[in-house]
Amino acid sequence: MSAHFEEIPAPAKLNLFLHVTGRRPDGYHTLQTLFTFLDYGDTLDFDLTETGEIRQRQPVCGIGPDEDLCIKAARALQQASGVGYGVVIGMRKKIPLGGGLGGGSSDAATTLLVLNRLWHLGWTRQQLAGLGLTLGADLPVFIGGHAAFAEGIGESV
Repeated sequence: MSAHFEEIPAPAKLNLFLHVTGRRPDGYHTLQTLFTFLDYGDTLDFDLTETGEIRQRQPVCGIGPDEDLCIKAARALQQASGVGYGVVIGMRKKIPLGGGLGGGSSDAATTLLVLNRLWHLGWTRQQLAGLGLTLGADLPVFIGGHAAFAEGIGESV
């Protein structure tokens, strides 16, 4: 069995406004924001593996495998679904690291959406968003795929 998904866009986001409304005991700030997506971002591709192995085709400069959100997302979905497949992820990075444009979150959300199809899981966007929230507060908005108002730490879309 062989499957390949090629040139999948992972768009950058822009906060049209951002109001910090408080701070939680865990250190996260509560906020209100309006996210929109840009016609600019990273590009990912995916190759199915039957071995269960999950890895990047080439390491992302400046990110270790234990910090790589795409790898974390793939492993979390693999574990939550019980699927035996794996994936090799290729990435063409355009969104700057730490630039506030949501590059890592967009890449991870795209990974969840594509693996849901590649691994034939049939999860809903709501299920994927719930899993994504365990990886980062803004993953649900990327999984939703459209401009959205968000509150809380960004999870209430």
